[in-house]
Amino acid sequence: MPDPKPPPVEGGEDALLEVIAELLVATQGAAPDGELWSGDDAAVLAAPPLPSALLTVDALVEGVHVDLRLSTPEDLGWKAFSAAVSDIGAMGGRPGHAVAALGGPPGTEVERIVAGMAQAAAACGCPLVGGDLTGAPVVVVSTTVLGSLGAGPPAVTRSGAKPKDQLFSTGPLGASAAGLRILRAEVLAAQGGDCSTWVPDDSRRAALVAAHRRPRARLDEGWVARQAGASAMLDCSDGLSIDLHRLARASGVGLAIASVPVAPGATEEEALGGGEDYELLIATDAPDALLAAFGAAGLREPLRIGECTADPAERRLGEGSLPLVGWQHRLYGAKPES
Repeated sequence: MPDPKPPPVEGGEDALLEVIAELLVATQGAAPDGELWSGDDAAVLAAPPLPSALLTVDALVEGVHVDLRLSTPEDLGWKAFSAAVSDIGAMGGRPGHAVAALGGPPGTEVERIVAGMAQAAAACGCPLVGGDLTGAPVVVVSTTVLGSLGAGPPAVTRSGAKPKDQLFSTGPLGASAAGLRILRAEVLAAQGGDCSTWVPDDSRRAALVAAHRRPRARLDEGWVARQAGASAMLDCSDGLSIDLHRLARASGVGLAIASVPVAPGATEEEALGGGEDYELLIATDAPDALLAAFGAAGLREPLRIGECTADPAERRLGEGSLPLVGWQHRLYGAKPES
């Protein structure tokens, strides 16, 4: 006589997890043979021998990284996933699989957040294979991504730049900050109302709002830059200025920035310090090879912004100084970056 089946789960966390598992299968397909994704204590993944694996984690917190008056729960999930995956691209790797921990107060629209994560996962070719749910005072999403380098050069770090290396950005900057500015103005006009689904009626401002709500990880660009011999790289998540400072400090070089690539509709201030653009900053001693590789891959041509110098104290923008501006978390006991 077969064992009796357990009664169905009528509600609570288990029921929600079942819905999430079904949502993930519907969005990104079932696990391949030999693998086990969402639904157990841990995911089971095929693990072929790899020259090097990449592992990163990134957290998104309501009220710090996202305002739910300005973005939908799906947007929140998309941004949380894309920000984590971007770190793999910044090392020149490919993301493989991800897991996420999601917390929030009663009433959190978990299914919608996970739907946004699944959409980003499908766009990035990086399945979300499991995770955890918990209660929390505000919405918190922490995403862990496992990636790989495959064959070819080693990972591109932020510490490999050399004097005379040319500096590039994979695109113009400040779009996300400009989109946030536009959305905040709309909230003020609506006297604090919910503008999470509002879209401007002109294409330029709509593109800026989309850049804030749903940023894109530059995975192909990072992979191609690594293959083309990039010496240093990082993603521009906290603002061009502070991220250039980080690259220079890690590499022990100076900076001579000739121009700031500003997205249409944004300001130079937003490009320098706004953050959340996720374009890649690339240093290379073979700029022609980099440009040729991007062209051969059908990618947008990277923008030359300056070069590294031999004086590690130099921080120059045009004829003046490159300011240190950008996003920094103010943690208890932490000192501001210098």
